[in-house]
Amino acid sequence: MPAEVRPEAPASPLVDFWNEVLAPKFIRYRHVLVGGLSRHSEAVFPRLDIRKGERILDVGCGFGDTAIRLADATGPEGAVVGVDCCQAFLDHAWHLAELSWTPNVRFACADVERGIDQPQFDMAFARFGTQFFMNPVAGLRAIRSCLRPGGRLAHIVWRDRIDNPWVFEARDVVRRFLPAPGDDALTCGPGPFSMADEAVTRAQMEAAGFTDIRFERIDAKVEVGRDIADAIAFQLAIGPAGETFRAAGALAEEKRPEIEAALAAMFDGVIAREGGLWMDSSSWLITATTPA
Repeated sequence: MPAEVRPEAPASPLVDFWNEVLAPKFIRYRHVLVGGLSRHSEAVFPRLDIRKGERILDVGCGFGDTAIRLADATGPEGAVVGVDCCQAFLDHAWHLAELSWTPNVRFACADVERGIDQPQFDMAFARFGTQFFMNPVAGLRAIRSCLRPGGRLAHIVWRDRIDNPWVFEARDVVRRFLPAPGDDALTCGPGPFSMADEAVTRAQMEAAGFTDIRFERIDAKVEVGRDIADAIAFQLAIGPAGETFRAAGALAEEKRPEIEAALAAMFDGVIAREGGLWMDSSSWLITATTPA
């Protein structure tokens, strides 16, 4: 089941940024991004009603852990295709699939926003992937086009900033020392909170052709690092704090000792447990169907 990018579609300006800037950082902090965020997918999977023998598309599959979980749920008579724009992520995903002996999962490097030519799927899933679409309606429409009539979509996106202190407390600390990135700064796209507003995201999904759209709040602790030093390094590499630090360049390095000290003071109040530092977070599970 190879995934083919439609050649007539223009390349996304975000793909190079993900591959060249973000992918190495995501790989370095894989233990946070997979292990630390997995509680959201753990809370969601029992709600998905995955049926044996289904064909499932995992959008923005990253390191492949959710695709393998989906493949186990649909069983050997079913099939899963995990799609991501970062080949470096997929190299890890293939390795994980081999280690777990999951023969009914495959991975393909493709930008879903450009559209992918695939047989019809019964279901599409995404964990923290759709929120990075530069054009959400186009990306959601591309997913819908891969689904059979009556097919299902379930995607997890971050909720309001106020309910995600694990991200924004660190950003606020860093911005005491550094300016916010300018309008011309390279970014990961609209950002991880682009689908936080229920009304806006519902309208986007309706415009993409989905029906029976439902939002369910998921609250869970997320691991932000193995210890304070790890948590500081993660925040200065990825997310709003990381973007601020990267965009500030030489000034950021000059201020690094002060910033790290301030972040250490912030994390000092975080309770360590289960071998790491855990903070509050909140996401939406958004489900929908295609017209039958």
